Amino acid sequence: MAARRSRMSGDFKLRKTLRNIHTQLDNELKPAMQEAADKVLATMKQLVPRDSGQAADALEAFVSKSGLDAQIGLRGKRDNQRFFYLRFLEYGTKGYSGERYRRADKSKPGGEHTNNRDKSKMGGRRNALRARDTKNKSDGSNFFGKYPDIPARPAHPWLRPAYDVNKEFVLANIRHVITSTLRRAAEGSDNG
Repeated sequence: MAARRSRMSGDFKLRKTLRNIHTQLDNELKPAMQEAADKVLATMKQLVPRDSGQAADALEAFVSKSGLDAQIGLRGKRDNQRFFYLRFLEYGTKGYSGERYRRADKSKPGGEHTNNRDKSKMGGRRNALRARDTKNKSDGSNFFGKYPDIPARPAHPWLRPAYDVNKEFVLANIRHVITSTLRRAAEGSDNG
């Protein structure tokens, strides 16, 4: 869930020029990019919904040596696996109804179909339809039944709003630094 850089149509030559300038001059772009990334990161940490706060603490900002790339958010496979639920907070969930898997059985009183066979152990052609196993769902203290109804959850966006809030600051600061770096490079090439 890291915010990634975008590739606009004309910025390849500019990026190459800035990368070459980075090797010849002291780099003003990296501190400016780090400041912008830290500002967006602070806003993200304020906006992310909190339960224990561990997910907000896992958010981080990384800026490359050249200062041309910045990644803000969850970085690394371990954190992405551990805090996978942040995407559900950001975008919300559709919900789930177990009604699709419940069948009415006319032969039983009450009309509810029961299937006690554990289909997860079936192999080969017998399980060619990938029949759903009938294990009960429980988290240890609550019983959800064989096919639980899971309500839809509303979205609580925090990733994109953090960028939108800081967009003008970030763009103005980076434009200023790029302009001054290009000006210094042009003056240095005229003198040398």
